Amino acid sequence: MEVKINREIGDYTESVYFGLSLRQFIFSILACGVAVGLYFLLKPLFGIETLSWVCILGAAPFAAIGFFSWHGMTAEKAFFAYLRSEILMPNELKFKSINLYDEIERSDKDVRLTRKAEKPRRNKR
Repeated sequence: MEVKINREIGDYTESVYFGLSLRQFIFSILACGVAVGLYFLLKPLFGIETLSWVCILGAAPFAAIGFFSWHGMTAEKAFFAYLRSEILMPNELKFKSINLYDEIERSDKDVRLTRKAEKPRRNKR
């Protein structure tokens, strides 16, 4: 007998039915419902082969949403994160290099020039 233990406690998902989590199970049922609905809705319009492909293409997004996970986020959270980062608050990051040695040299030169200007000149007689 072997017991599976997750290394991370956050990776644990409780299986509800057929080893699927509740989220996966609900979206699987929804995908099946969409496929059956498309079949009965479009049966008079298409042949059986075309209709089967339409049912698969109609159900695929719902099935994919149920199983999708990216960086620990579900499909909705990943979509809203993408929407926020790319559309609502896009930042254009520009790289600008800084030459610290050149900055120090310029500041030293400025200091020397100001000191030179401050010194009173003596007249030689």
